[in-house]
Amino acid sequence: MKLALPALVIAVSGCASQPSSTPPPEVRPVGQSQLAPRAAAICIAQKWIASSGQTTYIQHVFANDTAFDVFVPGQQPPSGSAALVRPAPSGTGSAVSFRGPAVSASGEIGQCA
Repeated sequence: MKLALPALVIAVSGCASQPSSTPPPEVRPVGQSQLAPRAAAICIAQKWIASSGQTTYIQHVFANDTAFDVFVPGQQPPSGSAALVRPAPSGTGSAVSFRGPAVSASGEIGQCA
């Protein structure tokens, strides 16, 4: 029984240590779109495909076509740089944010307003 307490303390302290992985990249708001989330996500993907000629992934985040992550060409789910398309906080349309290092993605995203 004397060994059970030290083993428990070591196990608990190991669980409380900081994770070794890097924190997720910053998410920055880009703007609003009058398009519904699905239409805005497709629009952003089409603009990126047209400008880069590379594959772009769209990931459903919520059911019922309400939220999407559109990955920058060359990036892959689940953690690549992406436009985050969510329902607008009020009214219709979408709120668009960007996750990842600063890139010149806002031009294509802005065309889908």
